[in-house]
Amino acid sequence: MTAKLKELNDTLGELQRRKTENALDYYEPYPKQHEFHEQGGVKRERLFAAGNQLGKTLSGSMETAMHLTGLYPKWWKGKRFAAPIRAWALGTTSEATRDAPQRLLLGPTKPYGTGSIPKDLIVVVSSTRGIADAADTIQVRHKSGGVSTLTLKSYERGREKLQGETLDWIWCDEEPPQDIYSECLARISARKGSIIVTFTPLKGLSEVVRRFFEEEHADRGLVRMTIDDAPHISAKEREQIISAYLPHEREARTLGIPMLGEGRVFAEELIREPAFKLPEHWPRLVGCDFGFDHPAAAVWLAWDRDADCVYVTDAQKTSGLTIAVHAAMLRSKGPDIPCAWPHDGLQHDKTSGTPIADLYRQHGVAMMKDRATFLDGGNSVEAGVADLRDRMMTGRFKVFDHCSEWFEEFRQYHRKDGRIVKAHDDLLDATRYGVMMLRMAKEVRNGKIKRRRPRVARDVDYDVFGV
Repeated sequence: MTAKLKELNDTLGELQRRKTENALDYYEPYPKQHEFHEQGGVKRERLFAAGNQLGKTLSGSMETAMHLTGLYPKWWKGKRFAAPIRAWALGTTSEATRDAPQRLLLGPTKPYGTGSIPKDLIVVVSSTRGIADAADTIQVRHKSGGVSTLTLKSYERGREKLQGETLDWIWCDEEPPQDIYSECLARISARKGSIIVTFTPLKGLSEVVRRFFEEEHADRGLVRMTIDDAPHISAKEREQIISAYLPHEREARTLGIPMLGEGRVFAEELIREPAFKLPEHWPRLVGCDFGFDHPAAAVWLAWDRDADCVYVTDAQKTSGLTIAVHAAMLRSKGPDIPCAWPHDGLQHDKTSGTPIADLYRQHGVAMMKDRATFLDGGNSVEAGVADLRDRMMTGRFKVFDHCSEWFEEFRQYHRKDGRIVKAHDDLLDATRYGVMMLRMAKEVRNGKIKRRRPRVARDVDYDVFGV
């Protein structure tokens, strides 16, 4: 019995050693981390904007370790390097680089080998001068047989200290100044390399943040991770963490939302609502946004007429949809639910010459007779936003908390130079069209519009008033 127990202890000890010294082999990313890695297959630049302690730096260290070693898991669909690479990892200061990227890559203390880079693949770690326990260069054995080199840098030394190198990979942990980021882009251009940035956006809408949040480009990817996307944090812990932050920092530190431009248009905590079974007598409708050069969207609304409160009960958007497929999406909650649509539904299809709205009608969508407008015929964006904001501030607009794509857009909705930034707002536009047309919402029973019996005039052969 003692021998078997010793053997079991030895086995457990060996397993723990492997997990400690080869953490890369046991990395299982959360969905948002997985999405970030996968974008590397098609994006040269990527930003992982996430709240504090959610795993953004871990993701950066794990991917960097994969590229240095050439060891990729079976599920990997991101960027790959078949040969040894030259790379940088940067932080705000030398101390910050030591305490974050270095610690995650090598482990917190010597002897190194308890971080993302497997211990038996670390060839040499060269120390830097003047900073206790700080590494300057890490040489890592690549599976092809050569050796990759990672140099640890900081923003504080300035742009000039970053000139001259030709690199395959750069990881910026924490937000870099624009001149530093531009220099990093220059370092990877010759070898068609890649760059990732991982940080919590506490500096507002800086030039680097604006590059990803506002300037769409085929080579750039953006993934945001909120505290709700981190399964290791329980619901009780989330409440404690959120309440501990200063009010003006909560969205950045827990949701990865930069303090955008002149400020957010809406406030999320006022509108989030757990889903519940809807009363059948509440009228319904669906708002849509057509996807000509952006994702096609559908937002389902329910209206509590007694409280004059609108609920977003579901939201979907997808790129590259044909009219037939988008129409099927709009019919999915019930073919008779009336659909509010924007002015571009009046445009004529180039092939058939038929108005877009009529094509949707041909595919069975209960399109409203006219495009979405207010009762007075107006349809301005500012008026629609003002209406939604008024509803939110007075508790008359709620969104079921499972509508994750809707909240993704909502968190980026902001003003620049006094104007609403019209980007990444397909679901919000569909919502606005639906709220404009609340007067056309209908009661739905079992997916069918409840029809009211028409009143029938009856012949009367006597004087009902006895006159």
